[in-house]
Amino acid sequence: MSTRRGFLKSGGLALFGIGIGGVPSFMKAAAASGKIISPYKKKKILVCIFQRGAMDGLMAVTPFTDEYLRAARPTIFMDAANNGKGTPLIDLDGKFGLHPAMKSFEPLFRENRLGIVHGIGSPNNTRSHFDAQDYMESGTPFSKGTSSGWLNRAVGLMGHDATPFRAVSLTSSMPRSFYGDNPAIAISNLQDFGIQMRGSNANTTNMVAKSFEDLYDQTSNNLLKETGKESFDAVKMLQKTDTKNYRPENNAVYPASALGNALKQIAQLIKMDVGLEVAFAESGGWDTHFNQGTDQGIFARNVTDLSNAITAFWTDMGAYQDDITVMTMTEFGRTVKQNGTGGTDHGRASCNFILGNDVNGGKVHGLVKPLSIENLEDKRDLAVTTDFRSVFSEVADRHLRINNDGLLFPDWKGDKLGVMKG
Repeated sequence: MSTRRGFLKSGGLALFGIGIGGVPSFMKAAAASGKIISPYKKKKILVCIFQRGAMDGLMAVTPFTDEYLRAARPTIFMDAANNGKGTPLIDLDGKFGLHPAMKSFEPLFRENRLGIVHGIGSPNNTRSHFDAQDYMESGTPFSKGTSSGWLNRAVGLMGHDATPFRAVSLTSSMPRSFYGDNPAIAISNLQDFGIQMRGSNANTTNMVAKSFEDLYDQTSNNLLKETGKESFDAVKMLQKTDTKNYRPENNAVYPASALGNALKQIAQLIKMDVGLEVAFAESGGWDTHFNQGTDQGIFARNVTDLSNAITAFWTDMGAYQDDITVMTMTEFGRTVKQNGTGGTDHGRASCNFILGNDVNGGKVHGLVKPLSIENLEDKRDLAVTTDFRSVFSEVADRHLRINNDGLLFPDWKGDKLGVMKG
């Protein structure tokens, strides 16, 4: 049988369960009893949120002075003017307007903590959700054969000792971003769980143990016993701990949604000081082919959840804010022109949001040319003027202190955009 070290090295540990609950205070209890020692020290933390389905960046952050966009979207165009046709956009800078359902983001933008990058996307022009997500999460937009994800590579480039909780995804399965040789954990629920190892072959992928103790007893690997025993003991304490009574700080209120619950659990892990450095969560439902709506409807509900969940997380973090950067991503944007069913189809560039005290915020970065047909990609889409790797690498370099773009994003040599301070 393969060793447990082999399982961890081949791609991570995933916890699976039913329902959604808070992460308990078992790590604090472990620390109080001397179980958690010096390796579990607070470090810089990057929280990535993947908006799966392709967000319409032109509706989230609208170039509202663009008459070509107004003409292309006769029923779903939104304006910053209070013209009696629904809630107006939030005017950010006289050119771009934030969707009114994202009003919780406005104070963060005005405080220069929230930055926006527009015209961001992949140089690969695929409009396949699966392929585009795979390329973005692998960080190699022209290579399907990359076995690792860019966040897993980032973890490996941090250059210091780590705990088993360094990279955690609050999802039901391991995201492509975390594939690779460096250990990562995927947690869907900590109230009722089994354990599954993700590996590079059938033997490891299909390995399932009834409990942590079962798995721990299956290996005699002394090195892993030394590094992992306290973590396994801590997680076993979960069964004896109240998981439901976490109280966010500063009156933060998380949405009762998958994303809200994921970010709440990430907040708890951060406060437990278990060594979390890279966290991952997902937001779904962005494939708005029909009835997209304006200030009401599918899109408005999605951006309400996204912005409120992130704002609640940021508020809850309080004194930890200097150590945290939050970054969103989505595989591509939507067409400039609305379709016949009041929606938008698969496009190219979108926008993303980056939140943190070391973010060059209060600005809409990137280039969005007038949306006349000669400026559109394939005569239909917002052109990609910022390669996603230029933003991801800058955030990783400045926040996580990673300075090896050649390994983080192979085959990419580009300029940084200036979304981070320093």
